[in-house]
Amino acid sequence: MKKKFYKSVLGLSLFLFFAATTELTAQGSHETESAKSFVLNDGSSFKAKACFPEFSWETTPMYYHFGDIDRVLTPSEVNNIAGKTGFICIEKSHAYRQLGDQVLGTKHEVKAFHKVKPESKVLFYYNSYVAWPFPRFNKELTPEGIAKNKELAKFLAINPKTGKLKEKRRGPAFSYYFEALNPDFRKWWVKSAAKGVKISKADGIFIDRMNVNPGSDYPEDKLTEIAIAKGEMMANLKKAIGPKKILIGNNGANTKEVFPSCDGFMFEHYNASVMTKESLLKDWKDMLRIAKAGKMSIYRFGAKGKGKRDITMGATDKGGMEQKSKDQLEYYLACYLIGAQPYSYLQWNWGWNLADGNLVDYPELRKPLGAPKAAYKRVNAEAWEFTREFEHASVWLNTETKEAKITWR
Repeated sequence: MKKKFYKSVLGLSLFLFFAATTELTAQGSHETESAKSFVLNDGSSFKAKACFPEFSWETTPMYYHFGDIDRVLTPSEVNNIAGKTGFICIEKSHAYRQLGDQVLGTKHEVKAFHKVKPESKVLFYYNSYVAWPFPRFNKELTPEGIAKNKELAKFLAINPKTGKLKEKRRGPAFSYYFEALNPDFRKWWVKSAAKGVKISKADGIFIDRMNVNPGSDYPEDKLTEIAIAKGEMMANLKKAIGPKKILIGNNGANTKEVFPSCDGFMFEHYNASVMTKESLLKDWKDMLRIAKAGKMSIYRFGAKGKGKRDITMGATDKGGMEQKSKDQLEYYLACYLIGAQPYSYLQWNWGWNLADGNLVDYPELRKPLGAPKAAYKRVNAEAWEFTREFEHASVWLNTETKEAKITWR
């Protein structure tokens, strides 16, 4: 009788122990899952894809995008950037003069960043309009290559004014433009872009020139056709690289044909026309729309001043830009923070070269930020003053006078 009693007590104790353990485990899973969830301005939750980089409001979420046409990164440069972010793109001509191929330059840095920070997401760059000669796939799309194989010219756009191939000249750099309306080109382009990701072992791809709109340098009478063609290219590229790879479209948030296939979009702010007070207000609305679709945003600003040199030239003339970038940061950081959503990242530099601010230390970007307490507030409907509260910062911004104040606490 006693043995049965003890067995019953023991059985009950084991049952309660396992039940309690199961409950604690369940609570732990819920907490872990909860810690990964983020709330948008309207109270809805953001569900990140498994391929997305890690995101945190602990400090300003940063994205870095850079290259050096002359060489690969040094170990100290890799550590410098890896200490600031885990979301990176290697720009169009990186290490071209050292390795002769942008794909190999990217491959080298993918390996380097994964070694020091395995969770890093490193992207391969490819352009959907400019036939830059730096990746191996575009090697023959040059005057010499076309002279040898005239069939390649069918992949390239014609200048309607001259009837000849459309050319892009920037200093010593030269390139043609792609003809997206050629279906054979689109197949070749998708295959090439996917190969770039595979060979470099990148975590995804950044596609440039996704904006198809008046003033975007495409033929005005073919904008609708080109947008449809770009949409096809992005859909097929996403299928080719698969769901475990990231697809970012530059300036494509308002090209409805490419929106469904992209995992995120950059707001490049490449000139004054996309930096007006009206444009910035639209950006913030777009950032919420993008987040509600479960996609990422990259808010890129460049400090203003003379002395910038293009990535295709290699040399960088700082011209006092480092100090100017530090002086200008508060305003542009406020522009980002007012509209930032979960999986919105800031990019800050003054050019695409490695030396154009990408190795500079900006203390404000390392200050504790914390999650936003609510959506931004507009002082009144007629004013261009905005405020927003974060756990460790209060943001005030006037986009009409271009003034800002961030109070850290």
